[in-house]
Amino acid sequence: MSEATMDGRHISCSQCQKQMRPVWTLKEMHCPSCQNLIKLTRYDVRLPTSVDAKCSLKEKFQSKLKCRNSSSSSSSRTSSNRYSVPGSGMTSATKLHPGKRAVLCGVSYKKRKYELKGTVNDVKHMKELLLRTFGFLEENILVLTEEEKDEHRRPTRKNILDAFQWLIRDCRPGYSLVFFFSGHGLRHPESDGDELDGFDESICPVDFTTEGTILDNDINSAIVRPLPKGVTLHALVDSCHSGTVLDLPYVYDIKKGRWLDNRPPSGAYKGTNGGLAICLSACADEELAADTSALHGKMSGAMTSSFIQAVWEKPGITYKQLLKAMQDVVDAANKSNCLNSRILSRFFHAKMSQEPVLSCSEMIAIEDMKFEL
Repeated sequence: MSEATMDGRHISCSQCQKQMRPVWTLKEMHCPSCQNLIKLTRYDVRLPTSVDAKCSLKEKFQSKLKCRNSSSSSSSRTSSNRYSVPGSGMTSATKLHPGKRAVLCGVSYKKRKYELKGTVNDVKHMKELLLRTFGFLEENILVLTEEEKDEHRRPTRKNILDAFQWLIRDCRPGYSLVFFFSGHGLRHPESDGDELDGFDESICPVDFTTEGTILDNDINSAIVRPLPKGVTLHALVDSCHSGTVLDLPYVYDIKKGRWLDNRPPSGAYKGTNGGLAICLSACADEELAADTSALHGKMSGAMTSSFIQAVWEKPGITYKQLLKAMQDVVDAANKSNCLNSRILSRFFHAKMSQEPVLSCSEMIAIEDMKFEL
């Protein structure tokens, strides 16, 4: 193992001298060229030049969070659409990326027997990735966790459905949308004939025991079916039984190297209104997702950690390469006994394995198409 000091933008491999960007969430990383393991000795990734260098990232984050919570509380009292559309009433700097929006949802289920420890970390890591790598603006990222003080930012069933409306509202060609969920997922027997396996998949809001889960049918209706031409949606779902949680028509079989038809036997249309919907799920519908502390030192979802590591280490990665890289990271963590199944699913007799799943509203060329948010 070699050691490298981060200057916030690049590090150099001591073996092949390749320049690369540091992975801000990791204590060590592999060189993408020679696979040399590099120990990272600092974690003070340089802040954007617009941020006062004397102010810590934590202080800035807390300050901006307080401002967002204050403004959202005010707007929620005056409008049924409590989340403002990005681009309206914002600064000129904000308008540089008016078409990038994200909903990041992490559910911990605090003080429950099925509490999860890594979901808030997942949201924080995803937010940093969107801000630093893909040019998202803070004002265009809606975070729902139990740590939020604004009651409208808690990951309840109603708030998540409201966030879906905010995400999709007034979209125009060129917009890029992201929905990220880290939490529990469940399966339910279905009776309307639109599931090949006979089960609906769902995500579990914090109040799912009283208000119910959010079914794949609900998610599809909310953010897939209305998606207009020229708009791309990426859903990243780190939960058990999440393989087809968006009910998209096509699922990629990485072992066979081909797309599988997932269109419902009932003939119901599950595609978009001309846009492109892509979903990366933690595991197949019959599988469990896992948490791990192997990658960041703190508990987080194995899917989220492997996704972030793959995207950071390999800029310009294709979708097929991304799936392979994610699987390699999860397999390595599994071999080192660092995976823990998400607790709720232990009550259901599901297969304990995890392979990331790619589903899509159309059959894209994953060998050539580069991943971009």
